[in-house]
Amino acid sequence: MKKIEAIIRKSEFDETKEALHEIGVTFFSYWDVTGIGNEKVGHVYRGVSYSTADIQRRYLSIVVTDSFLDKTIETLLKAAHTGKVGDGKIFVSTIDEAYRIRTREKGAESLK
Repeated sequence: MKKIEAIIRKSEFDETKEALHEIGVTFFSYWDVTGIGNEKVGHVYRGVSYSTADIQRRYLSIVVTDSFLDKTIETLLKAAHTGKVGDGKIFVSTIDEAYRIRTREKGAESLK
């Protein structure tokens, strides 16, 4: 099993969520997060300079079977892509074991 952590634009969340549901990802967690990116551009509004270093994003945490990893990543890359700086990042790590508390199922069965 793999854990996919994706940080995407909030504006792309609804489209990404729908795309994930279409391929069969029916459960994932998400949070609103703020981060600091590589872009160091500020904006001036009515003579006051505002920093855009703090970027509002959505953080997704998805656990999938190894065989479903590539399909999920391709879906994220397609749905969250705008082609602009700040589209986000995807991180993949290994999950040793998973359990469903209600039924005591473990492994890939606990993800269904």
